[in-house]
Amino acid sequence: MVELTSRILVMEAEGRASHAKALWRQGNVRREVKDPLRAVLKRMAGDRDRCMYCGDSEGTAVDHHEPMARNPLRTFDWLNHLLACEGCNSDRKGGRYPVDSDGRPLLIDPTAEDPFDHLMLSLATGEYRPLTEKGRQTIEVLALNRSVLVRGRVACHATVILWLRQWPEAVVGRGFYRPAELVEQIRWQPFADVCQSILRQVELPGAAVIFSREPDVIDILRDAGVRRLLLG
Repeated sequence: MVELTSRILVMEAEGRASHAKALWRQGNVRREVKDPLRAVLKRMAGDRDRCMYCGDSEGTAVDHHEPMARNPLRTFDWLNHLLACEGCNSDRKGGRYPVDSDGRPLLIDPTAEDPFDHLMLSLATGEYRPLTEKGRQTIEVLALNRSVLVRGRVACHATVILWLRQWPEAVVGRGFYRPAELVEQIRWQPFADVCQSILRQVELPGAAVIFSREPDVIDILRDAGVRRLLLG
C-alpha cells in the first residue's frame, strides 16, 4: 500500500485522482491489496460483516471514508478504509464528503470519533436524531433513517430485550440458556448500534421513561457483570 501510494505521489497533481482510481481497479491490486484488506476489516468486525456506517450485517465493500477524488493520496491509506454495505458505500455516500466553511469534515468517521457524540437513536422508533451538524449531515448523506434500517433497528431492539429477560433465570441455572449463550445471541444481532444505545440510555436520568415498556430489564442492564460481558 505504501508502494502504491508512492506511485500516485509522483504523478502531476491534476492526474492523481484518475491514476489512483485506475490502480484501485487493477486485477492484481484487487488480489494483493483489496481482497486481503476486506478480509482484515471483516475480522475486525467480529466476522459479523458490520457496516461501519449503518451497523447492519451486510458489509461487503471497502469504502474510502475520504473519497479518492478528493484526496487520491489516501486511496491506499489504511486509516481511510472502512467496511461498508453497498447501500451506504455506493448507493448513498459515493463521492459525497461534506465539509464546513473551514474545510473540516462533516461526516462522522467511526474509527476516530464516537458517533454517539453526534447522534441519538430513538429506541422506540428506530430513527436517528442529530445532536450536532456533523450528525445531521451524516444522517442525510448515508440515509441512516431509510425504512429498511429503521425497521431492522426496531426488530433488533425487541429481540435484545427478549434475550435480556432470560437473564435472571440463566444466572441461577434455570431456563433454557446459559449467560454466555445469551450474550452470544445478543452479539450476533445485526445493528450493533442498537445494543450500544440500550446500554448507554439505561444510564440516563430519563431511563424510566425510555424503558417504560420494559422496566424489568433496567436493573439487568445496569448490572456491572452484564455490561462488562456485552461491552467486552
